[in-house]
Amino acid sequence: MKKEQKSEIADILGGVIAERRNFYITDISTLTVAQTNDLRRLCFQKGVQIQVVKNTLIRKALSNANIETESFKPVLKGPSAIMFAENYTTPAKLIKEFRSNHTKPVLKAAFIEASLYVGDDMIDTLMTLKSKEELIADVIALLQSPMKRVLGGLQSGGNKIAGIVKTLSEKEESK
Repeated sequence: MKKEQKSEIADILGGVIAERRNFYITDISTLTVAQTNDLRRLCFQKGVQIQVVKNTLIRKALSNANIETESFKPVLKGPSAIMFAENYTTPAKLIKEFRSNHTKPVLKAAFIEASLYVGDDMIDTLMTLKSKEELIADVIALLQSPMKRVLGGLQSGGNKIAGIVKTLSEKEESK
């Protein structure tokens, strides 16, 4: 591959990284051709893009996307494949699902919303991460909960008083 082609690939990959701001770096090196095809098929079904890329091109792409590359040095050794998805928990779930029958892919690192998760032991953590929108919804629900209880208490108290007044007025009328 010529230098110009490598530079073009790194620019394209850097653009995707800058746009998505989340990706997974995995090792799929020992998978057979059939297993790799199964993985690619599963990725397609789940909406995950997977691409085998040289580590030097990943480093250049990270640099092009203005992401600090120093923390990626221990990760970018050996064969690497990079995964992208709209929902950043999807690749983790896909890896876990595929590994129920295979030994790979192994998670080297995941970059989610400016946070780096290193190591295969982070799969379960990555599967349970909540999106920014989900966290905001949780905070709003927590803030609304006390208010709902206060309003509910006021409404039920008002109903009780109205019931007592009605009962007393009915007793007065019946006399």
